Amino acid sequence: MNSDCLKLTTYFGERHRTEDQFVADALLDLYGRKKVEVSVMLRGAEGFGLKHRRRTDRLLTLSEDLPLVSVAVDTRPRIEGIIDEVVALKRHGLVTLERATMLSGDIAPVTFPEELNEATKLTVYVGRAEQVYGMPAFIAISDLLHRRGIAGATTLLGVDGTSHGMRQRARFFGRNADVPMMIIAVGAGEQITRVLPELGGLLRRPLLTLERIRVCKRDGQLLAPPTSLPSVDEHGLAMWQKLMIYASEQARHGRGPLHLALVRRLRESQASGATCVRGVWGFHGNHAPHGDRLLQLRRHVPMVTIVIDTPEGIARSFHIVDEMTDEAGLVTSEMVPAVAALTEGERPTGGLRLARHRF
Repeated sequence: MNSDCLKLTTYFGERHRTEDQFVADALLDLYGRKKVEVSVMLRGAEGFGLKHRRRTDRLLTLSEDLPLVSVAVDTRPRIEGIIDEVVALKRHGLVTLERATMLSGDIAPVTFPEELNEATKLTVYVGRAEQVYGMPAFIAISDLLHRRGIAGATTLLGVDGTSHGMRQRARFFGRNADVPMMIIAVGAGEQITRVLPELGGLLRRPLLTLERIRVCKRDGQLLAPPTSLPSVDEHGLAMWQKLMIYASEQARHGRGPLHLALVRRLRESQASGATCVRGVWGFHGNHAPHGDRLLQLRRHVPMVTIVIDTPEGIARSFHIVDEMTDEAGLVTSEMVPAVAALTEGERPTGGLRLARHRF
């Protein structure tokens, strides 16, 4: 089954609270009550938000409030029905709303007419312990995507979420078999379309989303800058864009890791915010799928850095990203139709409640 859907994403800190509980718990309680088709809570490794306060897992004092990203995906009416409650829970941070195509059940062919340097982002949602032919599903999916020539894929581990409308929360003592995780793949639309039936055949209850993106850089080669957009649309609503930078945790810039250097430079440039999420498995280009291994002294896992800003802000940030990804990494851009930027004690800015009706 193919259907238009909305992807509601929130960015905030691990210690952010409502009046009586953590925002993370309140969000996933809401998604569980509303039986949202799929949602995933991701714990970030590094980042900063609208107030430019640094959060990192590298320093003990700053690791007590790591960045969090929650993603909720369902049909347009169901997501529109919870937007106001989500915004009401959060006092600061960022809330975005994007359009996607959701595939489930029998996966039918989907085609996206593509222009130069456009590509498709495929996201596959599976359970942590879901198996395919006796191996973890995320490894089997990565292997299939790699064999079919997809440009890259990164597996992100969820710590809470809903799967097919049922709440699945990770617990310290437990198998956590159904806690959702997401595999994000980027490739040419034609390649993605060809692999969809195979993915559907691998999984017992397939759930996938497709989105249009632009590939800006690959392995140090500049392909195209982010699409030039006006600051507001024809309705007077603010326009926003997103950059995503995919690279290994071992990718370097100068003497340090690339993702840390990126966050530092973006923070110094007063970008609206950036969040790094550490993957557990993945590949890029011709490199074989890989991840953490036992007895390994240095981590060799994929990292995803997400930057959301106005078109002017993204243009400034892209100059930094372009300079720092001169040897490695995959950089993509996409339009974010609706954004609410929240600051403590203020009403949301960015027109999320209005923009949600203009897809």
